[in-house]
Amino acid sequence: MSTATNVEATAVNTIDWLSASDTTIVVPVYQRQYRWDIGGCEQLLGDIRAVSQTDADSTHFIGSILSTASTSADDEAHLVLIDGQQRITTLMLLIAALHHTLRDDDPTLAAELERVLVREDSPDRTKLRPHRAWAEVFESVVLDRRAPGDAQRESRFDDNYAFFRSQIRPDEAAAIWRGLRKLEHVSITLGAGANAQQIFESLNSTGEPLRDHELIHNYVLMGLSHAEQREIETEYWLPIEENTAEQIGAFWRDYLVMLTGREVLVEGERGVYDAFRHEFPRLDVATLRAHAADWRELSEIYRLLLSPREAQDAAISSRFAAVSILGRGMYPLAMRLYRDHLHGDLPASDLLASLDDVESLLLRRTVVGLPIDRLVARFCRAADLGRDALLRAIARITPSDERTRVGLRYGELPHPHFVLARLAGLAPDEPLDLDHVMPVSPSDDWSGDGDHRWAEFTEDQQNAHRALAATLGNLTLVEPPIAEQVFDASFAAKRSAYAGSGVAFTREVAEAPSWGTSQIGARTESLTGRFMETWRRPAVVGIDDDNLTPILDAKKRRGWPRGWQREFDYVEYRGEHWEVPDVRYLFNRVFKRLWADSRDSVIDFSARRGGPVYPAQAWNGHWDELAPGHHLYMGWDSKYMLSAVQGVLEEAGWASEVFVKYSYIGDAMR
Repeated sequence: MSTATNVEATAVNTIDWLSASDTTIVVPVYQRQYRWDIGGCEQLLGDIRAVSQTDADSTHFIGSILSTASTSADDEAHLVLIDGQQRITTLMLLIAALHHTLRDDDPTLAAELERVLVREDSPDRTKLRPHRAWAEVFESVVLDRRAPGDAQRESRFDDNYAFFRSQIRPDEAAAIWRGLRKLEHVSITLGAGANAQQIFESLNSTGEPLRDHELIHNYVLMGLSHAEQREIETEYWLPIEENTAEQIGAFWRDYLVMLTGREVLVEGERGVYDAFRHEFPRLDVATLRAHAADWRELSEIYRLLLSPREAQDAAISSRFAAVSILGRGMYPLAMRLYRDHLHGDLPASDLLASLDDVESLLLRRTVVGLPIDRLVARFCRAADLGRDALLRAIARITPSDERTRVGLRYGELPHPHFVLARLAGLAPDEPLDLDHVMPVSPSDDWSGDGDHRWAEFTEDQQNAHRALAATLGNLTLVEPPIAEQVFDASFAAKRSAYAGSGVAFTREVAEAPSWGTSQIGARTESLTGRFMETWRRPAVVGIDDDNLTPILDAKKRRGWPRGWQREFDYVEYRGEHWEVPDVRYLFNRVFKRLWADSRDSVIDFSARRGGPVYPAQAWNGHWDELAPGHHLYMGWDSKYMLSAVQGVLEEAGWASEVFVKYSYIGDAMR
C-alpha cells in the first residue's frame, strides 16, 4: 500500500499545538480580513464553558487547521496558515482577554497563557502574525499596548477582545482555561508537492451543507447509545418526518417561535438550529423522551395545517385551510391554540374565535397593503397571558373598517377565489373559475352597454376602467364551461351566461343592465358590507395605523450592514415619541433612561449577562458613563446591542410598551 507524501494529518490538542515553543503562524496576504462577530465569539465561549464542565476524557473538536511549512529563506514563519485563521485569531483574542484578566492575580496561569500568545525568544511579537495591513492592530490588542488614541478605533479585533473581557470573571478563569485545554483539531500539514488551493477547496466547497433540521437531528441523537438512538429515531423522529415531510425545516422554525415567543431567523446564520440549542442545551435520555413526545404531538398538528382536509372537525378544517391560504406565518399560533384545545385548556368556541380573528387580521392587512410577516411571535407571547390578551394584541393591529373599505374600493382584491367563495357561501375548494366581468385587457370591440366600444373610450375613461378591473366589484366566480364561454366577451354576452350560473352570487351580476365604473363601484360597496360582516375586526382597542414593530420582534442584523445609521424612523417608548435613527443610539438611550427609571433592572440584567455595564473602563474602547463607577460599553455590534435592549426591557417589565418604526431603508436592509 502506498502512503501519502505531501499531506500529513494529525489529531492534536489545540492549546498544546499553539503553545509549542517553536510555533509561529503567518497568515498569508491572500487571506480575507478577520470577520468573526460577537455572535460567533459568544458561541465559542459557550462551547468552551460547556466542555469545561464535562468529565476528564471529554473534548471539543473545532475542525481542521490547514497549513504549510514556509519555503522562504528569509521568512520567520514556521507555518503558513491556509485555512483556519478565523478560528485561531478568535482563540488568540480569547486567550489574551483571559491573560489580561488574571495576570495580576494568578501569575502561574498567566505564564501558561503567555506561552500560547508569544514565543519565549520573541515576547514583543504575537505567535500569530496576521496580514501586515492589520497586524499592528491585532498585536496592540493581544499584547495590551494600545495607545490612548486607539480608544475610538473601529476593528473586529477590538470588539471581540472587549466582548471576551466583558464575559470573563476572574473567579471563572480556571474553568475557562480547563475548557480551552480540551479543544482539539486536526492539523493538516502540506508538503512541497501538495496543491494547497485544491485541498483548501476540497475542505470548504464540496458536499452539501447540513440544513437546520439535519443539524437538530444530529444534535438530538449524538451521544446516545445505539439502542437509545434507535428508540428515539423510531418512536419520535420518523413520525415527525412523516408528518411534516418536505416542510420539516419550517416545522422546527414554527415550533421554536411558538415555544419562545420570539423570531428565530437571523440573516446569515443557522438561526433555527442555534435557537434549538439555546432552548435545549442538554438533553439526557429521560428529558429527551418527554420533549420528543411533545414534538411528535405538535408535528401531528402541523400535518393538519399542511393538509386541513385531514382534520375530522369541519369547522377546524376550514379555519386551518384559511390560515394556509392567507398566511402560513401564523402556523406557530395555530399550533399553540390547537394543542391547548386538545389538552382541554381552550374551549372549542375560543379556539374558533381566535382563528377567526387571525383570519380577519391577515386578510384586512393584505387588503390595505400592510405586511403580515413578523407578527406571530407577539401573538404567541400574548397567548401565554390568555384569550383576552391575545384578542387585544390582534385587535391592535387589525385595520379598521374605514381603512379596509378604501383598500377594497381601489385596490386589487387579494386571494380573490377564497374571498369570493366565502362571500358567496361556497367552499374555498369549489371547482369554480375566477372571471373579471370587465376584462383586464379589453379588446377594441368590448362594450359594457352594447353601444360604446372600448376603442371609442377616451384615454381617461379607459384608465378609470382599468383601475377597477381587479377590484372586488368587478370579480365573480363561474363554472368552468361558463368561463370558457364568456372569456373576454362583452357584457351583454356575459349577462346571458351569468344568468344560467348555479352561483347566486354571479346571477346578481346578470341583473345589471350595463357594466362600467359606476356598476363596479356600486357592487364593491354592496360586497364590502358582506366582507365586513364576514371578517370582523375585534372591537377592543384602537389600531396601530403606523405599522409599529414591538421591540421584541425587531430585526436582528449581524455586524453593521449598509444603511444602519437610518434604520428607524422613530421609536415609541412607553407612550413617548423618540427620534432615534439607529440601534446604537437606541441602545445608549434605553440604558440611560432605565438607569434613571429602573436602575435595579439594569444592574441585575448586566450582572447576569456579563455586561454591558461595568464598574470600570477595564479596556480601551467606546464608553459612556451612566454614573460614577458604572460605565456603559458601546463597542458592541448591532445584533448584541439589540439583544441587550430587548433583554433589559424585559427585565424591567416594559418590553411590551416599546415599539420601533422602520424607515424605508430599515425595511430594505439585508
